[in-house]
Formats: sequence, C-alpha cells, structure tokens
Amino acid sequence: MTQNLVSMNLTSDQLAAVDAALEALESNLAGMVSLSPQQRRTVPRMGDKSEAFCRQALSLLGQNPQVVNPGLGLPEAEADLATLDALRPRLQRLERLWARASDTEVALGSDIMSTALQGYALLKVSGRNQSLEGLRASLGSRFAKKPRSTEAQAA
Repeated sequence: MTQNLVSMNLTSDQLAAVDAALEALESNLAGMVSLSPQQRRTVPRMGDKSEAFCRQALSLLGQNPQVVNPGLGLPEAEADLATLDALRPRLQRLERLWARASDTEVALGSDIMSTALQGYALLKVSGRNQSLEGLRASLGSRFAKKPRSTEAQAA
C-alpha cells in the first residue's frame, strides 16, 4: 500500500509570495541578534519565575525613581520588556508554523522514501527479467554495509 502523509503542490506564485513574506519578516525584524555559542552558554536567562520577578522589580523601580541610578538602564529595560511583550505572540505563531513546516518536510521525505523502497523491492523481483540488474545493483549500494573502522573494532 502506498504511503501518502502529505500531498502538497506549491505554484511559482505561492513560492514567490512566501519569499516576499520572508523578505518582509527579515526586513522588519532586522534588529534581532544572533548570539555566539559562548554568549548562549553564559548569558543570564529569564525563565517563567524570573519573569515575574523582573516585571515586579522594573515596576517598583519605575515607581521610585529617586533610588534609581541613571546608569542602571531602566528605560532600556522597560523598552525591552515592551518589545518582548509585543514580539511574543508573533514568535509563538512562527514556532507553530516552523513545527508544521518541519513536520511537512519529514512527511514529504517519508512519502518519497516509502515509494522508493517499494519501487526498489519491485526492481529486485521483476527487474531481473527486464535487464535492469545493473541499475538495481547500483541502487542497492545504498544498503551496503560499510566495514567497521579499526578504531571501532578496537573499542
């Protein structure tokens, strides 16, 4: 039985519209940053519990400006919080879209692989009578077991 997890055809107009939407996203979100692996490991993170603390601290600092050192960067932190609040619903939508896109990629590949494996099995059975043995053998190289390396054997 043939597997068909997804059936999707994209027209050139649809692909052009997707490309334009991606360009618009990249343009409008040009202020986003890329952290280095080192920064990702060392930067303090604001989790759910920390977020409540941060919101309350910024609120208290905003209500008591007499205790705030101008070098603290309170206006920047308040602007960052407002941007985070505005960006989060869009990021959630992007995450859902990314998950569906990733699942679709897996499904498309699985459909292709399933058909190719079924076709290969047919070639193994009926290809002998059709002078396709050489072509079938070249496809079979995908399944050839590689000899273990000497390092793997030693371990």
